[in-house]
Amino acid sequence: MTDYSAASIRVLKDLEPVKERPGMYTRTTCPTHIVQEVIDNSADEALAGYAKKISVRIDGNGIIEVSDNGRGIPVEIHPEEGRPAVELVFCKLHAGGKFNKKESGNAYRFSGGLHGVGVSVTNALSTRLEVEIKRGGGVHKIVFADGFVIEPLTRIGDVGQRNTGTTVRIAPDPKYFDSPKVNLGQLEHLLRSKAVLMPNVTVELDIEGQEKKTWCYQNGMADYLNEMMVGTPVAPIFVGEKYVTTANGFAVGEGATWALAWFEEGGGKPESYVNLIPTLDGGTHEAGLKAGVFEAVKAFAEHHAILPAKVKLAQEDVCGKMTYLLSAKVLDPQFQGQTKEKLTSRDAYKLVTQMVRDPFELWLNSHADFGRKIAELAVKAAQNRLKSTQKVEKKKSSGIATLPGKLTDCESDDIGRNELFLVEGDSAGGSAKQGRDKETQAVLPLRGKVLNTWEVDRGQLFKNNEVHDISVAVGVDPHGIEQIDSIDVSGLRYGRIIVMSDADVDGSHIQVLLFTLFLKHFPALVERGHIHVAQPPLFRVDVEARGHTRKIYCLDENEKVQTLHKLREEGISENKISVSRFKGLGEMNPDQLWETTLCPDTRRLVPFRASRQMIEEMTATFTLLMGKGEAAGRRAWMEKDGGLVETDV
Repeated sequence: MTDYSAASIRVLKDLEPVKERPGMYTRTTCPTHIVQEVIDNSADEALAGYAKKISVRIDGNGIIEVSDNGRGIPVEIHPEEGRPAVELVFCKLHAGGKFNKKESGNAYRFSGGLHGVGVSVTNALSTRLEVEIKRGGGVHKIVFADGFVIEPLTRIGDVGQRNTGTTVRIAPDPKYFDSPKVNLGQLEHLLRSKAVLMPNVTVELDIEGQEKKTWCYQNGMADYLNEMMVGTPVAPIFVGEKYVTTANGFAVGEGATWALAWFEEGGGKPESYVNLIPTLDGGTHEAGLKAGVFEAVKAFAEHHAILPAKVKLAQEDVCGKMTYLLSAKVLDPQFQGQTKEKLTSRDAYKLVTQMVRDPFELWLNSHADFGRKIAELAVKAAQNRLKSTQKVEKKKSSGIATLPGKLTDCESDDIGRNELFLVEGDSAGGSAKQGRDKETQAVLPLRGKVLNTWEVDRGQLFKNNEVHDISVAVGVDPHGIEQIDSIDVSGLRYGRIIVMSDADVDGSHIQVLLFTLFLKHFPALVERGHIHVAQPPLFRVDVEARGHTRKIYCLDENEKVQTLHKLREEGISENKISVSRFKGLGEMNPDQLWETTLCPDTRRLVPFRASRQMIEEMTATFTLLMGKGEAAGRRAWMEKDGGLVETDV
């Protein structure tokens, strides 16, 4: 104990966290991302309408210079911190001018800057960083080394009042990166994409010893996608854009621009952006694009009677041969991590779907010949998919037991897409049956609490109706951990088996009882990742705004508190906010249940998966928790560790 005291606690200050753990803030393979952070700031100025030119220059010593003709970073003394604003931007984490995106007059409403972290990371990981600012008729300069000011802000010259902009010179510190050199291919791709996505903005790349490259487009999405592609599309590239003009649950100005193309063979790697930030791992905006495209093609195919009998289109049939370029504009995007490679905002899914569907369906009907080619390509993919699933069905079709009457099955035979929801109660089961995707989602309502099967002999399991129905619906016989490698799972009817119970104590109890059943008697399904848990929301927050009610779903108490705090920061008065708590899934109407718990693109699923070794290690814990003769052990455990448990009673 003497080795661990209050003096052992270390508080990292200023930019120390970045230097200690650079991988949390940037990609450490090379310095490209810390240069991108500076370029993104210039792009935000252009996106806001204040910059028309962005230039990047790399000299022979590896110094990178990024300049723009925007307004220039403010140089005035900050009223609270007592330091120049530019110094705070580069030296203090979470300091920036892009946090308040709700004010309609804020030029940075649709920026990629979210955390106030970006360029301070660039500064922390550079041996030297110089900033030169033209603003207010003067030229100002400040110099940093290893994140510290070594030359304070000084006015070094005069310029005209309209001559404004920012120039940043970066010397990355090689000790933080696997390679000290910027990836020129990635940098060129990034700069060219910025020019494509910002019409009439000139972007330059000047590498010493090479010819300068300049890009400026009036409408470059089609040309850019055309250069990305390999092969010939079956129809002309469809370029479209749509933005919100009247607040209807989304902010004015939110929306998307896109370019789409379909190929029998070839294509190219799709690209997507949010507020000009490249999202390399996609996210909800890409899911929304695919949903809108799928709905439009499906409606067109049904209207023109293109679908053969017994063929039903799936989203992957329509989008599997599609190459696209997507640029979404989202007011307050939520990304996964500081490098912003994946968008997680739920609202973006619905936004992009609504923006894309109607314009694309109109285009398909206005160009029926090309629309027919796209639809026929999707039909061909669906037929191939059905053929492959029929081959699997022949192997497993013989000897299938009669399915339980309570089971509302799905129409598809594709195990990879099919899902079975084990739902608490007939009421929630009714809503789930109405709200589900009938093509791929099956529902089995469970009446009451499932039997504790931890100490039930396998031969006696089917005496319980609920356990019998689950086993028959799933299509796999009960087995023990010793059979985990030998059990025949070819009869499995669903790729995902999802436990869907209320977000309360009783719902948690049902989850544990079902986990007990699967862990003890179906461990092969646990090991292979077939078991999942749905996370329905516990609260709904209604916000009245301009005659429209905005609904925000919150998973738990913490998320509710964060949401209310965020709404207050937006300036929404308390009397326009109402909070309701769901007593159970049965209270949700089918549309709400689909949006929050059933829709693959907006729901939250937690996998219940464990290796064979982990399953063996969990056995002792489950014996303590679920064993009939373990009451004394449970009492001792609760007395010892009960205070660590968060309860919701």
